[in-house]
Amino acid sequence: MTMEKQEQNLEKLKSATSEGMENQESDKKERRQEKKTSFVFEIIKIVLMAFLIIFPIRTFVFQPFFVKGSSMEPNFLNGEYLIINELGYKKTVVAAGEKEIFTVDSFKELERGTPVVFRYPRNPEEFFIKRVIGLPNERVLIKNKTIKIFNDESPEGFLLDERDYIPNHFETRGEEDFVLEGGQYVVLGDNRSHSSDSRNWGILSSDYIVGKVLLRAWPVDRFKLY
Repeated sequence: MTMEKQEQNLEKLKSATSEGMENQESDKKERRQEKKTSFVFEIIKIVLMAFLIIFPIRTFVFQPFFVKGSSMEPNFLNGEYLIINELGYKKTVVAAGEKEIFTVDSFKELERGTPVVFRYPRNPEEFFIKRVIGLPNERVLIKNKTIKIFNDESPEGFLLDERDYIPNHFETRGEEDFVLEGGQYVVLGDNRSHSSDSRNWGILSSDYIVGKVLLRAWPVDRFKLY
């Protein structure tokens, strides 16, 4: 083999080696790009999945709530963290901007004695927690520090016994006579002397109801399921 041919072969070998290294570098770049693209798609998938799971839960099922004030003492104290069960109790309007997409009406009725969270009728940006006292289609008479309920089962009326949730020395002051229609409630704070409730601003429509208290999550030493 002549010197010239050896040099030619050496040049070919160098060229092949260089092309191989360039191809390897190109493959590495492609793999890095693919990994970056895959990572971005995975993040997008996680965000979408989280949205699809969390949005319906927060919109239709559960809602956190912080107690403010003393109106529900001694049962609910200022600063306590509650989880509210909205499912079936809250009227929900789903909208995109100003366009209403669909509405889910409430389809459950609350029971007497249930702690309930709702939008304050005079300022729907505020949220209140009170206890359900009067139910739809009942008459509720507050007089002489007592509450009397009239309904189809008790047309003559019965005195409401509240010893399960308020101390005996708590008095229901004021005189009110509520006649409720469908979807209307009377709600009162447990701390009757320090509560803005139906005695102050009237009947509560079910349209304002957010849901009933499911559990008290904080503080830990007062954790309770309802």
